[in-house]
Amino acid sequence: VMDKRECDALAQKVALGDGAAFEKLYDGMKRGVFAFAYTYMPNFADAEDVVQETFLAVKRKAYTYQAGTDARAWVFQIAKNKCLDELRRRKSRGETETVQERGEELRFPMLDEMTACLDESEREIVLLHAVWAYKHKEIAQMQKLPLGTVTWKYKRAIEKLKKYHKESAGE
Repeated sequence: VMDKRECDALAQKVALGDGAAFEKLYDGMKRGVFAFAYTYMPNFADAEDVVQETFLAVKRKAYTYQAGTDARAWVFQIAKNKCLDELRRRKSRGETETVQERGEELRFPMLDEMTACLDESEREIVLLHAVWAYKHKEIAQMQKLPLGTVTWKYKRAIEKLKKYHKESAGE
């Protein structure tokens, strides 16, 4: 996982048009962005599309990044907006495919379990903490929630995941 300072430095360079910095930022963050997008989107290909759209937006809007803030959170917010925009477009067109209807071709069991048993807020907190290595305090600031709420939601989400995994494994 790319640390906060490295992401910030790369985002600043991307804003100046540095292609090598963009590649490094992309390589360091694409897996985390995919993991996040996959919990929203109905299939692997759609999640990959969101990753590509996210990083196109990062490159296009890099000049808006405020140096010294959290570039990881900035990219994460772009990814979330891309997911929600696409889901809204699909809903307006009457498409109803959901994450529970994923094909069997490419699956990520832990992410599928998160999608099946956690709500949106819980998924975000778990991904931010477990995948992106944010501290609970940072997550609380990003989500504009009290620290105690984030800590409680994280613990509850982990318990839900354990219970769901145990039940789905037939234990």
